[in-house]
This record gives sequence, C-alpha cells and structure tokens, in this order.
Amino acid sequence: MPTLNKTWTAASGMPPSVTTDRDLARLRAALTVFFALDGFVFAGWVARIPEIKEQTGASEGALGLALLCVSAGAAATMMATGRLCRRFGSHTTTVAAAALFALSVALPPLTHSVLALGLVLLVFGTGFGGLNVAMNSAAVDLIAALRRPIMPSFHAAFSLGGVIGAGLGGLIADHLSPVRHLALLAAVGLVLTVVAGRALISLPAPAPKQKTPKQKTTEQKAPKQKTTETPSTSPERPKAARRLVAVFGLIALCTAYGEGAMADWAALHLHQDLDASAGLAAAGYSVFALAMTVGRLSGTALVERLGRTRTLVLGGSTASAGMLLGSLAPTIWAALLGFAVTGLGLANIFPVAIARAGALTGPGGVAAASTLGYVGMLLGPPTIGFLADWLSLSAALTTVAALAAVSAVIAYGTRNAARATGS
Repeated sequence: MPTLNKTWTAASGMPPSVTTDRDLARLRAALTVFFALDGFVFAGWVARIPEIKEQTGASEGALGLALLCVSAGAAATMMATGRLCRRFGSHTTTVAAAALFALSVALPPLTHSVLALGLVLLVFGTGFGGLNVAMNSAAVDLIAALRRPIMPSFHAAFSLGGVIGAGLGGLIADHLSPVRHLALLAAVGLVLTVVAGRALISLPAPAPKQKTPKQKTTEQKAPKQKTTETPSTSPERPKAARRLVAVFGLIALCTAYGEGAMADWAALHLHQDLDASAGLAAAGYSVFALAMTVGRLSGTALVERLGRTRTLVLGGSTASAGMLLGSLAPTIWAALLGFAVTGLGLANIFPVAIARAGALTGPGGVAAASTLGYVGMLLGPPTIGFLADWLSLSAALTTVAALAAVSAVIAYGTRNAARATGS
C-alpha cells in the first residue's frame, strides 16, 4: 500500500496525497498523455480549417469571428474550472474536460454556415479551456512534489501531439473528408481519455516534497529577524502575488496570441499568399509545432541553466525575429524556416508563465493567467482576420512578432518583483 500524506494540498484542495516515487511516475505519465491528447485533437481540427472555411462560405473576417468562439468558450470556462478544481480536484476535472473536448471536435465539419460553426466552436472551446486549466493545475501540484521545473516537458507533449495531429491531417487531407477525419479523431481522443483517466483518477494529488533534515537544521540555526515580516506573514505578499499572476497572464496573452495565430492562419498564409498545396500548407503548422516540441523537450534544462526570467526574455526575442521572417518571406521554404524559429522562441514562454502563476496562488493562479493568456487567442483571430481584409494576411501576421517582443520586455521588467516573491 502506498504511503499517504495526511495534509491537504494547497493547489488542488484534495485529501490525503500519494507521495511514492512509483505513483509520482504514474501521475506524470498520465498527465503527459492528456497534454499530448490536447495538442493532437486541436491540431487535427486546425488542419481542416481551410476546407471548413470553403464549406461554410466564410470570408476571412467571418472566419475570424467564428474562430473567436473557440477562444471565447475557453476564456469563459477557465475561471470556473479553477473553482471546479478546488471543489472536485484537478484530476477528476481533467478527465471530464478531456471527454467534452474529444467529443466536440467532431462537430465543426457538420456545419454549413458561419453561425452554426461559431456555435459548435463555443462548445469545442469550452472543453479546450477546461482541459488546459485542469491539467496545468495538476501539473503544478506534481512540480511542487518533485521540486523540478518540468512544466516545459508537459507542454512538449502538447506540441508533439500537435505535430502528429497536423502531420496526419496533412497526409489524409486528400483521402478522408473532414467529417470522417474529425469523427475518427474524436474516437481516438475518447479512448485515450478513458485509458489515461483511469490512472489519473486513481491517484490523489501529490503533496509538496518535505524538506530534508539538513535543510531544517540550517533554518533552525539561521537568526530570526523580529523586525521584518516573513513572506508567509506579510500582508503585502498576497497582493504582490496577485499582481505577479496578472503580469504572467499578460506574458501568456502575448504568446498565446502567437500560438493561436499560427494554428488558425499559418496554413492559409502558405496556401493563399505563397501558393502552397493543401498538403504543404498543412505542414506549416507541423513545422511550427515540431520546433516547439524540440524547444520544450530541452525546456527544463534551459530553465535550470538560464533561470526563468532569462528564458522568457530569450524566447520572446527569438520568436519576434522568427515571425518577421515567417510572415514576410517571399518563398514557402523561407516562411517555413521562420515558423520553425518562431516555434523555438515561443516554446517555453507560456509553460513557464503558467507554472509561475500556479506556484504563487494554486489553481486560481493557473486559471487567472490562463484566462488572460487566452484573451490573446480571443483577440488574435478577429484582429488578424480584419487586418488581413484591410491590408494583407502577411502584414497582419507581423503583429505576432510585435507581441512576442512585448512579452520579452515585460519579463525583463518584472525580474526583481518575481525574485522578491520567490516565484
């Protein structure tokens, strides 16, 4: 029988926690599956956007409004999901949201008008937003237990799922209709939810790793400063933590705007502006997602080596340069190179920002930062769509580079406040 910790975990509100190494490994594996499922299903939907656009007869502006519903559904759900995680636990909430997300991906190809597409994308966005908050909250608990910055590895699984989903979408785009493709995707998603969900629900949220006797002895020998409040008792700490959560949410906003833009518009940019075939256009998001996967697989080592602030600054700067190339390049291959550089730059910004928010205030921090992050996705589709109608799609995509640069500036400007709160 596993050893139970008799304390409640701050981030999930769950009862006694399993802390054995074997159970922590099982928990990490189950969460990895859910992150991969998230990217796999979402990328499969993205690969069929051009055909669904034609099916509904939507203009670029109208498609932007319909795509807005994904982000609207996600943003409207996220804060409520934080409360559900505290009430029912992040593990149960993750499984329920994943089931809704997998089922709803089969709905978009059944629509034949922009209005109907927008309505079903609200449902799709609800599942997507709920799953992201719940599984990230569960990941924050695991990070606290392991005391390692492993959040990028989970988001690497998301990106790898995106690579597989987009790659399969490109391969079968000429052989399967969107209806059959996305119905198959829904079935695969449900199977993965059942398999990984059984393991996840069977394991309570882990408690943070206890301090070693050596650490306790060192703390006991350290002199106490009676005239200075400790971080745990200072009334300013909760306010400072909430302000930092908002800042990390703003950083997430800037980068989620870019990720959403690549998901929604990369294929259309290659197909429409650079005359790429349907299969090659679908590969645009695959290249981006593959680069993000590579960046995130090395993310834990990068954060441990450079620190969180430098990782954020370097990532934002790299993504800005890459997206300028990707959006303005005159050839398909140069654009794909730009997409790859953008993926490397954006790779670790969102996971680091969300992990830092969760470390500060638990599921509430994850929900708040994620909600602000998905405001970026909320603004991205219509903004790029309207700018594309007014100027051009390539010019509209340069806004991704601008916001990536803004995220780097914000991260650098908050380095001292983040250090003071221990985030």
